[in-house]
Amino acid sequence: MAEQNNAVLPRGAVRDEFNKAIEKFRALLGGENVLVNADQLAPYNKVMMSVENAAHAASAALTATTVEQVQGVVRICNEHKIPIWTISTGRNFGYGSAAPIQRGQVILDLKKMNKIIKIDAEMCYALVEPGVTYGQLYDHITENKLPLMLSFSAPSAIAGPLGNTMDRGVGYTPYGEHFMMQCGMEVVLANGDIYRTGMGGVKGSNTWQIFKWGYGPTLDGMFTQANYGITTKMGFWLMPKPPVFKPFEVIFDNEEDIVEIVEILRPLRISGTIPNSVVIANVLWEAGSAHLRRSQYITEPGHTPDPILKKMQNDTGMGAWNLYAALYGTQEQVDADWKIVVDAFKKLGKGRIVTQKEAGDTQPFKYRAELMSGVPNLQEFGLYNWRGGGGSMWFAPVSEARGSECEKQARLAKRILHKHGLD
Repeated sequence: MAEQNNAVLPRGAVRDEFNKAIEKFRALLGGENVLVNADQLAPYNKVMMSVENAAHAASAALTATTVEQVQGVVRICNEHKIPIWTISTGRNFGYGSAAPIQRGQVILDLKKMNKIIKIDAEMCYALVEPGVTYGQLYDHITENKLPLMLSFSAPSAIAGPLGNTMDRGVGYTPYGEHFMMQCGMEVVLANGDIYRTGMGGVKGSNTWQIFKWGYGPTLDGMFTQANYGITTKMGFWLMPKPPVFKPFEVIFDNEEDIVEIVEILRPLRISGTIPNSVVIANVLWEAGSAHLRRSQYITEPGHTPDPILKKMQNDTGMGAWNLYAALYGTQEQVDADWKIVVDAFKKLGKGRIVTQKEAGDTQPFKYRAELMSGVPNLQEFGLYNWRGGGGSMWFAPVSEARGSECEKQARLAKRILHKHGLD
């Protein structure tokens, strides 16, 4: 047991009790699934924020392969008062990485629970374990020529639907509100019992992934962004692949245009004319994800001045704001909605509309179109190279879809970031 004697102890834990728990974990999971050495724990220590990794150092990491093992881990943790931190892939960058929230927690890593239990192409749903990635699902759907489309966030291939949904992450398709598309969870509760939400708790039911609610109160939301249980299975709805997919971009030249952009966009989204989650990307976001580097324009420290941003716009054709959306459906549906969209922006009198035919394979249009069509890529993380390497801290404010509110939000972000020398 010498290798764990120098391990970071959980808060309030006694060394002897911790060592007893480690031995019980080994008996339950096998020695290869109980990680205590510094080199084994290194992948779990990295955080995406500018803090010392040591502040998030784990005591140990456990890899389970069955629901029964997860139940056993929870019971051992209860017996020895060991705090636990659960991850699925640990790669939901922005809304969750592998490092524990507090120093000294034991990580329960569910990446080896990676079975695609079922995909029903007729009823358009999937049932998966925590370790299943979007990349794995995409390959399965592609190889089996299933007429289905995924929705995922920017980490796409390396993240997974269960972890992303539990963190209430979002994607870029009409199914982009991922928690709304969840249907049926299996959860190991804090006492080790198993609870199934919705119709999963009804004996003989074949509608666990069809009907969300079951009988009585619905508790699915309790387990999202929370620590009331460990989700070991999750169902979610998949979008039928449409016969026509039409991505487009609308380029706006001035920062002040954000007010009119939001005002014209709101009725198009509420009516469902534009059915997917729309992105309005600033020129700096576009530049970083399109392989530009800050050093090509300026080497002085601090934020990038507005005149430099204007030069980037002039050099590349990017806008101060760049709106990305898509239409989905039959040719007749897309043609009708496209006329409404074009007429709306014509009436506005500003904004250059760019279609896929015009954009071709240029970045960042290409990767945006792929995300909106359910094709995974990691292009957005080119942002880390903007200054020759970096990390990320994510702040996700919520505001009304009013131009005035969005303008306030943009000004607030700019003021705070510039104060700290950031873009």
